[in-house]
Amino acid sequence: MQFELTKEYIENLKELIELNKEDVIKQSLVDLHSADIADILEVLNTKEAMSVYLLLEGDTASDVLLEIPVDDRRRFLAQFPSDVIARQYIEFMDSDDAVDVISELPDDKKEEVIAYIDDEEQAEDITELLSYDEDSAGGIMAAELVAVNENWSVQICLKEIGRQAEDIDEIYYVYVVSDNEKLKGVLSLKKLIQYPTQTLISNIYNKEVISIETHGAREDVAQMMEKYDLVALPVVDNEGHLKGRITIDDVVDIIREEAEKDYQMMSGITGDVELSDSVLSITKVRLPWLLIGLVGGILGAFVISGNEGALERIPNMVFFIPLIGAMAGNVGVQSSSIVVQGLASGANDFQSLTGKLFKELGVALIVAFVLASLILIFNLMFNFAGSDGNLAYIVSFSLFIVVIFASLFGTFIPLFLNRLKVDPALATGPFITTMNDIFGLLVYMLIAQFLF
Repeated sequence: MQFELTKEYIENLKELIELNKEDVIKQSLVDLHSADIADILEVLNTKEAMSVYLLLEGDTASDVLLEIPVDDRRRFLAQFPSDVIARQYIEFMDSDDAVDVISELPDDKKEEVIAYIDDEEQAEDITELLSYDEDSAGGIMAAELVAVNENWSVQICLKEIGRQAEDIDEIYYVYVVSDNEKLKGVLSLKKLIQYPTQTLISNIYNKEVISIETHGAREDVAQMMEKYDLVALPVVDNEGHLKGRITIDDVVDIIREEAEKDYQMMSGITGDVELSDSVLSITKVRLPWLLIGLVGGILGAFVISGNEGALERIPNMVFFIPLIGAMAGNVGVQSSSIVVQGLASGANDFQSLTGKLFKELGVALIVAFVLASLILIFNLMFNFAGSDGNLAYIVSFSLFIVVIFASLFGTFIPLFLNRLKVDPALATGPFITTMNDIFGLLVYMLIAQFLF
């Protein structure tokens, strides 16, 4: 049954903590999932959370540590000496999880923790994983996997799998390697039990194996696993030696983190930020794009002030300035968001990009015609444009041009940034809105000047 964190539960737990009822607290946590325990710790104050966490042992303690938000985890780890972190927590983790935790420690403490790890093989794996870029396939892979030699028999293979499986929670695939540890293929457990024990692995494994090199981008990992419906992806070095594997739970984390990053960029936030960050940290990542928006607003003011003559002749033009700017910004953001989504799914070949531009042009023409027609009908019916009937046509024509430009601009800029290896999500939000606002005002004023 799913655990429900209630106010009554927390109040009762706090009372038990105050009364120092350790045995009762431990018993209440026995059947809970590590994620539920992490949720409990998050609503307690630091002292209470620490007192509860110290009651956890072994696998449970390490699993809960991984579920705790990063800032809270750092505060927790700061309370423990290096030998305790190594022997009571790190040694119970898979290598990729251990690397995540150790990488959050100060540099001097990282070395101390690794030095205290009793399992030399695990310490070596962690040291190697720490050497990879954190945004690469090598930086998110786990060293734990099941690998068998292509020259072994099924009987030897089964025995070896049993030995290797002791260090692995889930076996998704059995990887087949050569004598020099190069990845040759993949083997299903189903085939292992179907063939006679003396059958050689070389005769039954699948040579069509999909892998990624250690320096590959983690976004590529997510795309490959989604495309080929994989639950685990082997990682090799540039010579094809098997180095580790990436499992589906890691990919879920990647997708969530990338979605959060893109959402922040679309909102004009260019750095990683959490609600728990300091006021100064949040201000630093939010202010740059707001300053760009401020500059855009000033440029827009210059456009308006440079066309005072038109505004004096047709005062009602002022009524439609917000409409032109808003529609330009909205259309541009829609277009850029669709393109960014397409690029995130891996559609970046020339043919697909050209197709996107032509498709967006078709959509822009239809949208522009519909919007321009509606505003024209509105102005003619309600005479909102005033006594000068030409203004109704000026607004409609301006809106038509602005919508087409905003659509194409919102499509082109993400594609251009992607070609320059810059995150295309930067093109959405404040950037597109500001540029289209300025262009929309400029088009509106120029058409008015030309026709009057």
